[in-house]
Amino acid sequence: MPESVNLLQGTLDLLILKALALRPLHGLGIAHRIEQISGHTFQVKPGSLFPALHRMEEAGWLKSSWGESESNRRAKYYQLTKSGRRQLSVETEQWDRISLGIARALEAP
Repeated sequence: MPESVNLLQGTLDLLILKALALRPLHGLGIAHRIEQISGHTFQVKPGSLFPALHRMEEAGWLKSSWGESESNRRAKYYQLTKSGRRQLSVETEQWDRISLGIARALEAP
């Protein structure tokens, strides 16, 4: 399995939004989904994840509700709002520009 790497500043929001694009998930489910969709490159720790979820909920990108997890435990589930879906689109476009710029810079002689 590849070694996990640290997230660049600003990428955690994008990964959380992407992880929630299909369906609502609880915190551990979001962390697992990020690990899955990144090919096990990123492992998000609770100390980073939960403050980001709280901040994103305050920004109106996510809404939450209490439910029961797969292990029959009470868990807070997060889902994207319309604003969150728009933010996912904005951040995806920004990331595409950033990654293209970095790729061009690395290809330069």
